[in-house]
Parts: sequence; structure tokens; C-alpha cells
Amino acid sequence: MEASQKEPVRLQKVLSQAGVASRRHAEELIAAGRVMVNGVMVTQMGTKVTALDEVTLDGKRIGGQANLVYVLLYKPAATVTTTRDPEGRKTVMACLRGVTERVFPVGRLDYETDGALILTNDGDLANRLMHPRFGIEKTYRAIVSGKVTSQEVEALSSGVLLDDGPTAPASVRLLGTDGLTSTVELRVHEGRNRQVRRMMEAVSHPVLSLTRTAYGPLDLRGLRPGTWRYLSPEEVAQLRVGKGPGPGRAEHRSRPQEEHRKLTKGGVHRGSRQRTNSRSR
Repeated sequence: MEASQKEPVRLQKVLSQAGVASRRHAEELIAAGRVMVNGVMVTQMGTKVTALDEVTLDGKRIGGQANLVYVLLYKPAATVTTTRDPEGRKTVMACLRGVTERVFPVGRLDYETDGALILTNDGDLANRLMHPRFGIEKTYRAIVSGKVTSQEVEALSSGVLLDDGPTAPASVRLLGTDGLTSTVELRVHEGRNRQVRRMMEAVSHPVLSLTRTAYGPLDLRGLRPGTWRYLSPEEVAQLRVGKGPGPGRAEHRSRPQEEHRKLTKGGVHRGSRQRTNSRSR
């Protein structure tokens, strides 16, 4: 913490400001007994500290305010959205060569899903983006089994019943179908686990491949799977106010059937690792 900071501050806020984790994840670290204050383990939420206190995580001293950075990664498939994996699988952190600050993922994409993922050391913004009330819109492109009908698009748009309750209304478009597979674009603002996959299963169209093509105003233009870029100050400002998908996406709206043919050409099971653009999964 900054030496001038003498007013008591909640422990989880100190951890997030230091770039260790989002406030929500900081609470998990505290509950797990990994945080100590002045050599004493603290597990009680709401504990406050000042600049006179020594805060450590896993035995390492926590410094002051971090140099805040914001990264947009095109997460490749077959990677885990975490900073470390006990099973030894490749994590998204392996893609961030050149990022010297300690960052963490904002939310998650499941192991086989690729696409837009934000990583930062700004715990306050991460907490805001993941909070259900903020409701930032995420856009997905799914290639699914079978022919999706207009009635099923309407059902997905209105909300379908999942095992954890009905989904909120979403924006859903059928980009095209060849009878055997269909390409669907979904824009959702909820953050449920594997939500898009479960929504498509609810209408009997299992997902064959799934890409998050946009996170709020940020899309994948200029990126390939496994590459990243820093966000501009303007983009960070847009995230803070929760704007939706950015410009440059209307080109796909007028040619949905052509889009589907491009996405499925050569088979949908080849995997994103052999492709280089945002339509790879």
C-alpha cells in the first residue's frame, strides 16, 4: 500500500489495487487462508488495513498501487482460463509473452471455446465487468448440429429454461444453415457457466464450435488465436460505461448464408489451431 495511505481500507480492495486479483477473487484468496496481515492469517471478510500493516499473499509481500494495464487476448481453444492449472494444462497466461505486469482473466471462457478475453490488474474494473448488474454484452458465434428454425431462434431470443433457471432475453440471429449444421450469433449479457452451449442444447442443437467474437465494444479484428494487444484509453473508457459491440460488424449482417458457408467450409471439426482469422471456430 502507499505509505501516505493511513485511512483503513478493506483488505480485498488492497489486493485488487495491487493487481493481485479482482475483488471477488481476492475474497476467495482471503477465505482460503492465503492472506496474512502482520504475520497473522486473516479469513474474515471486511477486515481493514492501513499503510502501517504488512499484507502478504502466499508469503509474498503485497506492494502498492499497480501500474494498471488492460489486455485483449484472442484465447485459443484447448487452453484454461486461469492463472495456473493444477492439472498441468496450458493456461491463457502462456499466450501473454511480453506482458510484464501480473494480470488475471476477467471472467472465463471454457476449455474448448476460443475468442475475446480481457486480462487486467485493475481489480475494480474487473469486478464491475463481472458483476451481474453491469450486464456487459458478449457476442458469440456458434456452429451447431442440425438445422435451426426461426421458431427456435425466437425461443432463444425470448429465453429458454436451464437447470439454474430461465435465461434473460438475448439477441439471436441465424447466420445460415446447410441442413446438417447451422451458424448462430448470440448476444448475451448474463455470465452463467457454459451458458451459450447450454442454451443451444436446450433447443436440441449441440454446439460443435464456439467463438466469443466480441466483449462489449471490443472485437477480434487484427488478432489471431493466441495473440493479444493492449487496450487504448478510449477502449477502457468504453468498458467502464458498458457500451455494446463496436463498429465494423454490419458487414456480416447482409450475407448470413455466405458467412455460414465460409465458416463450415472444409468441416467444422478441424479446430482453430489450423486457422488464422476470427471465424476459425
